[in-house]
Amino acid sequence: MLVTGFPAGMFQTNCYVLAHDGSDTCVVVDPGQDATEPLFRFLSESNTTPVAVLLTHGHLDHTWSVAPVCEKFGIPAYIHPDDRYMLSDPLRGTGPQLAALLGDSEFHEPDEVVDLAHEDTLVLAGIEIGVVHTPGHTQGSVAFTIDVETPDGTLAVALTGDTLFAGSIGRTDLPGGNHEQLLSSVASRLLPLADDTVILPGHGAQSSIGQERASNPFLVGLSAPEQGKL
Repeated sequence: MLVTGFPAGMFQTNCYVLAHDGSDTCVVVDPGQDATEPLFRFLSESNTTPVAVLLTHGHLDHTWSVAPVCEKFGIPAYIHPDDRYMLSDPLRGTGPQLAALLGDSEFHEPDEVVDLAHEDTLVLAGIEIGVVHTPGHTQGSVAFTIDVETPDGTLAVALTGDTLFAGSIGRTDLPGGNHEQLLSSVASRLLPLADDTVILPGHGAQSSIGQERASNPFLVGLSAPEQGKL
């Protein structure tokens, strides 16, 4: 399977492309600011057409280019309903400090938006994708899980958005953020994944669940919360 990504825009948000080897269809995850040019170039060079855009959450640095990507290919965007409002009103998710940055930019929902729910299983471009709701960074944050076949066997991969990074966790000081809730999400829904699960975060380098369990300073002493605490 092809799993590739590149950082885009001033926020250096990781945009990912998922596709089976030899397939002419793919899935795009988190096309942020200035992602369209490198994304369209890659898709053209690889003769691959996206069938959907998946969004780990609604913050503008992850959704900036979702409408133009969806419109170009006539495809839906998938997002958790708790973050859907940010597609058309991104400042509600970031606060007024980004207003000057946006200038005259206007944002709107793609023509087709599909709501995500915890424990959904999507099958897109022939790829089975699990949905894990991880509120805390935003109320609609999710991670996407896939299994990648390698010569050595099956490798689990989790695209964690801005919930869990290599050596860090997501910020919770923006509207809708909740630090304790984020820690509960990580403890109950990400740390139970196998240690060799590869983490592909929304910013920065990849890691693994085992690496973060062992060395992430924000996770020291973290244990799963009581059921229903999220």
